[in-house]
Amino acid sequence: DRAYRMSFAHDKVRSPPGAECAGQSLGYGNQIRSLNEELVSVQSQRRISMDRNVILTNKAPVPAGPYSQGIRAGDLIFVAGQIPLDPDSGEVVGEDIRAQTAQALRNLEAILDAAGSSLDRVVKTTVFLTDMANFQAMNSTYSQFFSASPPARSTVQVGPLARGSLIEVEAVALR
Repeated sequence: DRAYRMSFAHDKVRSPPGAECAGQSLGYGNQIRSLNEELVSVQSQRRISMDRNVILTNKAPVPAGPYSQGIRAGDLIFVAGQIPLDPDSGEVVGEDIRAQTAQALRNLEAILDAAGSSLDRVVKTTVFLTDMANFQAMNSTYSQFFSASPPARSTVQVGPLARGSLIEVEAVALR
């Protein structure tokens, strides 16, 4: 692409040996400055033009505040933390960590599907648990959703979660 060609061209612009004599130059500095300015302009335009789309599906719980279920930015999908709510009733599903983990991950999966992605494309998750004593049971259920090549993951213990949930899971995935 143009930015690469310009960067490559920048690397090729060199002063010939002896070009700078007594503080004089043959104009290569101006060429380099011009190429640098053009490269910065192209890179800025690329950043500005990155798509940012809100992901919303009725197959996952409706956001309970001023946030989106997910955002697709370029080729990345950011999924907001999902608690184990039934998308139809809005009630917490299950009283144990296994049932709640499964529902939170089904919600996450529905949002990824709406974004044109899947659990197989997840590169990072963060799991929030209200009690680390639930880690093994959560991990057992989690591994059923991410069996082949699991994403990078952080698991942290937090204070109380919304609606008395035992777990919340957020993710970053590729499109």
